[in-house]
Amino acid sequence: MALALNELLQTGLDKNTLIKMAQKAEHEYAGVQCGVMDQFASVMGKKNNLIKLDCRTHEYEYVPLQLDGYKILLLNTNVKHSLANSEYNNRRSECNKAVEIINKHLPQIHSLRDVTIEMLAKYVLPVNELVYKRAMYVVQENERLLAACNDLQNDDIHALGKKMFATHEGLSNAYEVSCKELDYLVEFVKTKPYVIGARMMGGGFGGCTINIIKEENIDSLIQELEPAYKKETGLPLTYYIAGLEDGACII
Repeated sequence: MALALNELLQTGLDKNTLIKMAQKAEHEYAGVQCGVMDQFASVMGKKNNLIKLDCRTHEYEYVPLQLDGYKILLLNTNVKHSLANSEYNNRRSECNKAVEIINKHLPQIHSLRDVTIEMLAKYVLPVNELVYKRAMYVVQENERLLAACNDLQNDDIHALGKKMFATHEGLSNAYEVSCKELDYLVEFVKTKPYVIGARMMGGGFGGCTINIIKEENIDSLIQELEPAYKKETGLPLTYYIAGLEDGACII
Protein backbone atom coordinates (compact mmCIF):
# COMPACT_ATOMS: atom_id res chain seq x y z
CA MET A 1 0.00 0.00 0.00
CA ALA A 2 2.86 2.38 0.85
CA LEU A 3 4.51 1.63 -2.48
CA ALA A 4 1.26 2.21 -4.36
CA LEU A 5 0.55 5.51 -2.63
CA ASN A 6 4.14 6.64 -3.14
CA GLU A 7 3.71 6.05 -6.88
CA LEU A 8 0.19 7.45 -7.10
CA LEU A 9 0.98 10.66 -5.20
CA GLN A 10 4.51 10.99 -6.65
CA THR A 11 5.91 11.65 -3.16
CA GLY A 12 9.32 10.24 -4.10
CA LEU A 13 9.98 8.47 -0.79
CA ASP A 14 12.82 5.96 -0.93
CA LYS A 15 12.37 2.28 -0.08
CA ASN A 16 13.94 2.56 3.36
CA THR A 17 11.49 5.31 4.32
CA LEU A 18 8.56 3.17 3.16
CA ILE A 19 9.87 0.28 5.28
CA LYS A 20 10.08 2.49 8.38
CA MET A 21 6.59 3.90 7.76
CA ALA A 22 5.11 0.40 7.51
CA GLN A 23 6.85 -0.62 10.72
CA LYS A 24 5.56 2.49 12.48
CA ALA A 25 2.02 1.56 11.42
CA GLU A 26 2.46 -1.77 13.19
CA HIS A 27 3.76 -0.06 16.32
CA GLU A 28 1.19 2.72 16.58
CA TYR A 29 -1.93 1.37 14.86
CA ALA A 30 -1.75 -2.41 15.34
CA GLY A 31 0.02 -2.03 18.68
CA VAL A 32 2.69 -4.66 17.96
CA GLN A 33 6.25 -3.61 18.84
CA CYS A 34 7.63 -5.60 15.93
CA GLY A 35 11.03 -5.52 14.32
CA VAL A 36 11.56 -4.61 10.70
CA MET A 37 12.01 -8.03 9.10
CA ASP A 38 8.58 -8.48 7.49
CA GLN A 39 8.46 -4.99 6.05
CA PHE A 40 12.03 -5.22 4.81
CA ALA A 41 11.39 -8.53 3.06
CA SER A 42 8.19 -7.20 1.47
CA VAL A 43 10.07 -4.30 -0.10
CA MET A 44 13.55 -5.71 -0.71
CA GLY A 45 12.80 -9.35 -1.59
CA LYS A 46 14.83 -10.81 -4.48
CA LYS A 47 13.88 -13.91 -6.45
CA ASN A 48 15.73 -17.08 -5.38
CA ASN A 49 17.57 -15.25 -2.61
CA LEU A 50 17.35 -14.97 1.15
CA ILE A 51 18.15 -11.68 2.86
CA LYS A 52 20.82 -11.52 5.55
CA LEU A 53 19.54 -8.44 7.34
CA ASP A 54 21.11 -6.43 10.15
CA CYS A 55 17.97 -5.06 11.79
CA ARG A 56 19.96 -2.48 13.74
CA THR A 57 21.67 -0.77 10.81
CA HIS A 58 19.44 -2.02 7.95
CA GLU A 59 22.59 -3.23 6.19
CA TYR A 60 21.81 -6.31 4.16
CA GLU A 61 23.13 -8.75 1.61
CA TYR A 62 21.45 -11.35 -0.57
CA VAL A 63 22.26 -15.00 -0.01
CA PRO A 64 21.31 -17.30 -2.93
CA LEU A 65 19.16 -20.31 -2.06
CA GLN A 66 19.34 -23.06 -4.66
CA LEU A 67 16.37 -25.39 -4.16
CA ASP A 68 17.24 -27.89 -6.90
CA GLY A 69 14.59 -30.60 -6.60
CA TYR A 70 13.17 -29.11 -3.40
CA LYS A 71 10.23 -26.81 -2.69
CA ILE A 72 9.16 -24.55 0.16
CA LEU A 73 5.96 -25.99 1.62
CA LEU A 74 3.84 -24.09 4.15
CA LEU A 75 1.61 -26.25 6.33
CA ASN A 76 -1.24 -24.26 7.87
CA THR A 77 -2.42 -25.29 11.35
CA ASN A 78 -5.63 -23.30 10.85
CA VAL A 79 -5.17 -22.06 14.41
CA LYS A 80 -5.75 -18.34 14.92
CA HIS A 81 -2.86 -16.22 16.22
CA SER A 82 -4.93 -15.16 19.24
CA LEU A 83 -1.92 -14.72 21.54
CA ALA A 84 0.71 -13.71 19.01
CA ASN A 85 0.51 -9.92 19.33
CA SER A 86 0.35 -9.64 23.12
CA GLU A 87 2.93 -12.37 23.70
CA TYR A 88 5.27 -10.81 21.12
CA ASN A 89 5.26 -7.63 23.19
CA ASN A 90 5.84 -9.67 26.36
CA ARG A 91 8.86 -11.41 24.83
CA ARG A 92 10.29 -8.10 23.72
CA SER A 93 9.91 -6.80 27.27
CA GLU A 94 11.58 -9.91 28.71
CA CYS A 95 14.52 -9.54 26.35
CA ASN A 96 14.85 -5.88 27.26
CA LYS A 97 14.94 -6.94 30.91
CA ALA A 98 17.93 -9.17 30.20
CA VAL A 99 19.77 -6.23 28.67
CA GLU A 100 18.92 -4.03 31.69
CA ILE A 101 20.34 -6.63 34.07
CA ILE A 102 23.60 -6.92 32.12
CA ASN A 103 23.84 -3.16 31.63
CA LYS A 104 24.15 -2.68 35.39
CA HIS A 105 27.40 -4.62 35.25
CA LEU A 106 28.53 -3.75 31.72
CA PRO A 107 27.35 -0.21 30.85
CA GLN A 108 28.47 -0.57 27.22
CA ILE A 109 25.77 -3.23 26.58
CA HIS A 110 22.55 -1.73 25.18
CA SER A 111 21.16 -4.55 23.03
CA LEU A 112 20.88 -8.34 23.02
CA ARG A 113 22.83 -8.08 19.80
CA ASP A 114 25.94 -7.36 21.89
CA VAL A 115 25.26 -9.98 24.56
CA THR A 116 27.14 -13.28 24.77
CA ILE A 117 26.02 -16.60 26.22
CA GLU A 118 28.63 -16.14 28.95
CA MET A 119 27.13 -12.78 29.97
CA LEU A 120 23.67 -14.32 30.24
CA ALA A 121 24.95 -17.17 32.41
CA LYS A 122 26.92 -14.84 34.68
CA TYR A 123 24.52 -11.94 35.15
CA VAL A 124 20.97 -12.95 34.14
CA LEU A 125 20.55 -16.61 35.13
CA PRO A 126 21.12 -15.98 38.87
CA VAL A 127 18.52 -13.17 38.84
CA ASN A 128 15.73 -14.39 36.55
CA GLU A 129 15.67 -17.82 34.95
CA LEU A 130 12.72 -17.07 32.65
CA VAL A 131 14.35 -13.93 31.25
CA TYR A 132 17.55 -15.95 30.82
CA LYS A 133 15.69 -18.54 28.71
CA ARG A 134 14.14 -15.90 26.46
CA ALA A 135 17.38 -14.03 25.89
CA MET A 136 19.38 -17.23 25.42
CA TYR A 137 17.13 -18.23 22.53
CA VAL A 138 17.70 -14.88 20.78
CA VAL A 139 21.48 -14.99 21.22
CA GLN A 140 21.62 -18.58 19.97
CA GLU A 141 19.37 -17.76 17.02
CA ASN A 142 21.62 -14.88 15.96
CA GLU A 143 24.54 -17.32 15.93
CA ARG A 144 22.47 -19.88 14.02
CA LEU A 145 21.57 -17.33 11.36
CA LEU A 146 25.20 -16.43 10.69
CA ALA A 147 26.11 -20.12 10.52
CA ALA A 148 23.17 -20.82 8.18
CA CYS A 149 24.39 -18.13 5.79
CA ASN A 150 27.76 -19.90 5.71
CA ASP A 151 25.95 -23.18 4.98
CA LEU A 152 24.29 -21.60 1.96
CA GLN A 153 27.53 -20.07 0.73
CA ASN A 154 28.89 -23.65 0.82
CA ASP A 155 25.75 -24.91 -0.96
CA ASP A 156 24.88 -27.11 2.05
CA ILE A 157 21.09 -26.96 2.21
CA HIS A 158 20.92 -29.98 4.54
CA ALA A 159 22.90 -28.13 7.21
CA LEU A 160 20.43 -25.25 6.86
CA GLY A 161 17.57 -27.71 7.37
CA LYS A 162 19.04 -29.02 10.63
CA LYS A 163 19.21 -25.46 11.92
CA MET A 164 15.55 -24.94 11.05
CA PHE A 165 14.64 -27.87 13.32
CA ALA A 166 16.90 -26.44 16.05
CA THR A 167 15.23 -23.05 15.71
CA HIS A 168 11.79 -24.59 16.17
CA GLU A 169 12.93 -26.41 19.28
CA GLY A 170 14.12 -23.10 20.71
CA LEU A 171 10.93 -21.28 19.74
CA SER A 172 8.85 -24.02 21.37
CA ASN A 173 10.79 -24.74 24.56
CA ALA A 174 12.83 -21.64 25.38
CA TYR A 175 10.99 -18.75 23.75
CA GLU A 176 7.61 -20.52 24.20
CA VAL A 177 5.71 -19.03 21.26
CA SER A 178 4.68 -22.28 19.59
CA CYS A 179 1.56 -24.38 20.22
CA LYS A 180 0.69 -28.08 20.17
CA GLU A 181 -0.54 -27.93 16.56
CA LEU A 182 2.68 -26.35 15.28
CA ASP A 183 4.78 -28.77 17.32
CA TYR A 184 2.80 -31.73 15.95
CA LEU A 185 3.46 -30.70 12.34
CA VAL A 186 7.19 -30.23 12.92
CA GLU A 187 7.53 -33.51 14.81
CA PHE A 188 5.57 -35.36 12.10
CA VAL A 189 7.89 -34.30 9.27
CA LYS A 190 11.06 -34.79 11.34
CA THR A 191 10.87 -38.51 10.68
CA LYS A 192 10.64 -38.03 6.91
CA PRO A 193 14.04 -38.18 5.17
CA TYR A 194 12.70 -36.11 2.28
CA VAL A 195 11.94 -33.14 4.60
CA ILE A 196 15.30 -31.57 5.34
CA GLY A 197 14.07 -28.78 7.62
CA ALA A 198 10.96 -27.38 9.27
CA ARG A 199 10.00 -24.72 11.82
CA MET A 200 7.12 -22.49 12.77
CA MET A 201 7.02 -19.07 11.13
CA GLY A 202 5.48 -15.74 12.06
CA GLY A 203 4.34 -14.65 15.50
CA GLY A 204 3.53 -18.14 16.73
CA PHE A 205 0.57 -19.64 18.61
CA GLY A 206 -0.81 -20.85 15.28
CA GLY A 207 -0.27 -20.06 11.63
CA CYS A 208 2.08 -22.07 9.44
CA THR A 209 5.18 -24.18 9.56
CA ILE A 210 7.71 -23.70 6.78
CA ASN A 211 9.25 -26.85 5.34
CA ILE A 212 11.95 -27.60 2.78
CA ILE A 213 10.81 -30.80 1.07
CA LYS A 214 11.68 -32.84 -1.98
CA GLU A 215 9.24 -31.79 -4.66
CA GLU A 216 8.37 -35.36 -5.63
CA ASN A 217 7.19 -36.17 -2.07
CA ILE A 218 4.78 -33.28 -1.49
CA ASP A 219 1.63 -35.14 -2.56
CA SER A 220 2.37 -38.26 -0.55
CA LEU A 221 3.18 -36.24 2.57
CA ILE A 222 -0.08 -34.31 2.34
CA GLN A 223 -2.09 -37.52 1.81
CA GLU A 224 -0.54 -39.02 4.93
CA LEU A 225 -0.57 -35.88 7.06
CA GLU A 226 -4.09 -34.55 6.40
CA PRO A 227 -6.01 -37.38 8.12
CA ALA A 228 -3.40 -37.71 10.88
CA TYR A 229 -3.60 -33.99 11.69
CA LYS A 230 -7.40 -34.04 11.65
CA LYS A 231 -7.42 -37.00 14.03
CA GLU A 232 -4.89 -35.36 16.36
CA THR A 233 -6.35 -31.85 16.48
CA GLY A 234 -9.86 -31.94 15.02
CA LEU A 235 -8.77 -29.27 12.54
CA PRO A 236 -8.35 -29.35 8.76
CA LEU A 237 -4.86 -29.07 7.33
CA THR A 238 -4.27 -26.73 4.41
CA TYR A 239 -1.03 -26.05 2.60
CA TYR A 240 0.70 -23.69 0.19
CA ILE A 241 3.68 -24.18 -2.08
CA ALA A 242 5.75 -21.01 -1.85
CA GLY A 243 8.69 -19.52 -3.71
CA LEU A 244 11.34 -16.90 -3.13
CA GLU A 245 10.16 -13.95 -5.21
CA ASP A 246 10.87 -10.28 -5.75
CA GLY A 247 9.45 -7.75 -3.32
CA ALA A 248 6.60 -5.34 -4.00
CA CYS A 249 6.97 -3.54 -7.32
CA ILE A 250 5.03 -1.37 -9.74
CA ILE A 251 3.40 -3.53 -12.43
